[in-house]
Amino acid sequence: MTNILNGLTNSVVYSLVGIVILLIAYLIVEKLTPENSWKEIVENKNIALAIVFAAFIIGISLIISAALHG
Repeated sequence: MTNILNGLTNSVVYSLVGIVILLIAYLIVEKLTPENSWKEIVENKNIALAIVFAAFIIGISLIISAALHG
């Protein structure tokens, strides 16, 4: 029972660490770009920018996942 609880705890902690790192990476990219990308995607319906940010999020997520799994 403790192995299951220990594994569940580790999964939750690593998931939260990964989400925090992803948000920090997004905020860094948001600061580096000249425009407010979220506003550009939502209000101006910029599909190309949405695709670029989706690719960015997937790419960063894969890197974080590989780093956490070691």
